[in-house]
Amino acid sequence: MRKIILSNGQTVEVECLSCALTSGVMEPDEQVITETEYFHAHQDVAYPIKGLVILASKRHFTSFDEMTEEEKMDYITVLTKIRKAQRNVLGIEYVYYFYNEDTTHHFHTWMVPRYEWMYQFGRSIESVRPVLLHARNEMNTKEHNEEIREAIQKLRKELTKM
Repeated sequence: MRKIILSNGQTVEVECLSCALTSGVMEPDEQVITETEYFHAHQDVAYPIKGLVILASKRHFTSFDEMTEEEKMDYITVLTKIRKAQRNVLGIEYVYYFYNEDTTHHFHTWMVPRYEWMYQFGRSIESVRPVLLHARNEMNTKEHNEEIREAIQKLRKELTKM
């Protein structure tokens, strides 16, 4: 079991955060954006950044080459739709995508939007960790979390049209 600090300050203990979220064992505070047969997309539960989407597989595996053909097709389709929705309804111009195979939980892709305020931390991959920590430590306010909930609703609505 590992301890994870959520953006709301709550600490949870789970073996695999992605398994807990995609199976419904842990509810991500109305943060589910969309689901398909093979994937589950939700607002990141640890870092309060509007439009920071985690696309996680429902099946437990860690690497691209472990996907079935159906999962591959579903993955690229839902990833593309989410990105289009981020642009259309949240005005997100740029996104950093991250996926790592040495994760402590299973296959997921982080879709980290780039906002103007983030450039104070730099423009490269090295800036991402300070951005995430700044968001968790400095932006975890009631007002900001309400903006995130509104963004989730906008993304959800846009994705139902696609």
